[in-house]
Amino acid sequence: MKQLLEKNGLFIDAAAIVRLEKYLELLIAWNRQMDLTSVPDHEMAERHFVDSLLPLTIENLFPEKCTLIDVGTGAGFPGLVLAAARPDMQVTLLEAQQKRCTFLKAVCDALQLENVTIIHDRAETLGRNDAHREMYIRAVARAVAPMNVLCEYLLPFVQPGGMAVCWKGPQVEQEKADGNAAARKLGGSDIVVLPVQQGGHVVACVEKTEKTLPQYPRKNGIPTKRPLKADK
Repeated sequence: MKQLLEKNGLFIDAAAIVRLEKYLELLIAWNRQMDLTSVPDHEMAERHFVDSLLPLTIENLFPEKCTLIDVGTGAGFPGLVLAAARPDMQVTLLEAQQKRCTFLKAVCDALQLENVTIIHDRAETLGRNDAHREMYIRAVARAVAPMNVLCEYLLPFVQPGGMAVCWKGPQVEQEKADGNAAARKLGGSDIVVLPVQQGGHVVACVEKTEKTLPQYPRKNGIPTKRPLKADK
């Protein structure tokens, strides 16, 4: 794990390396019993753990002690990996499937993580909850949806001055027009794409410039069924 991270420009303290290795062991074991990831065991470290941490190589993208919510975290990527590597951050993991929440809790217990909160809910519902709406410096998502849908999921959680950060591949360029239109409707700026490694891996960032209108996010399922789009 240490060699793989350092090869990608990630230099993390020894205690965090131990936590990440234990997390990987648990992921492999639990994945034999439930559908957490289709990635083969020998590729998990690079495709899930390194990929989740690569944006830490971008200076100030995740400031010290920032509050972060990972929307649709699944098996904990990227939010739980970030929490294990950066105990200074307070991380909320939002996941709609109870079985995955059970796995996330098992990992947090095994790693003795005190900077993680796990919530079993949907983004459309929690985004209207005053305890979470516009309460985070960063909202993140990895491999969840197109940018216009992600903006509606993420921006309601972000406080003005904060940012939504989405793990993406080269296809994000085709998502920009609708994504920018959605971001502006939701109180965000245009999308800024930052490369994190060769091969097209990028993060798409949207700054929150003003409060999100109260009608967003829309009801469960609507953001994906009727995504916000650029006016034709």
